[in-house]
Amino acid sequence: MKQSILIGIAGGTGSGKTSMAKNIVRDFNPQQVVIIEQDSYYYDLKDIPMDTRNHHNFDHPEAYDFDLMKRQIRDLISGKTVNIPVYDYKTHTRSSEVHRVTGHKIIVLEGIMVLFDPELRDMMDIKIYIQTAPDIRFIRRLTRDIKYRGRTTESVIRQYLETVRPMHDQFIEPTKQYADIIIPEGGHNTVAVDLFKTKVTSLLNHLTK
Repeated sequence: MKQSILIGIAGGTGSGKTSMAKNIVRDFNPQQVVIIEQDSYYYDLKDIPMDTRNHHNFDHPEAYDFDLMKRQIRDLISGKTVNIPVYDYKTHTRSSEVHRVTGHKIIVLEGIMVLFDPELRDMMDIKIYIQTAPDIRFIRRLTRDIKYRGRTTESVIRQYLETVRPMHDQFIEPTKQYADIIIPEGGHNTVAVDLFKTKVTSLLNHLTK
């Protein structure tokens, strides 16, 4: 039996997915809400030399363990407890730690590929695609990767040109056709945020009846 609602938030790198997720659920009970990053389900590259890891295509659907993701999301929706992987972006490996999640009524899954898999889409009550200008997205990614992921400017630019941009055009941008709504500028769009809060409240009320 369905115990939770699932919201999927997709969009290109740096589009504002995380801000949108946080702003939608901000006024709800923190004990009822969990935000899950799709990046938690990157495959562990511990058996690959570090130099090869740094040139790995992280923006291709095959970079993600969709089977594990779907299994854990399905379990969460039905009220079960799951141990979500913790990913280390600097080493491109899964940590020995896990994020234990259970008992949440609102599950937000955000990431560039969350609308790619048909089975995953079918689990979602709300599907959102964040549309943001490419130059803004690149600047955000550059800032984030240097500040939080130990990258150099040169490596970020190279990765963007070699894989991020072409993969966005091939795999990510086309998934917006599956969204219930396309929102410009993510969490900064206060009108969209307020509308979705109302929708989430309605779904919660229906869930508890």
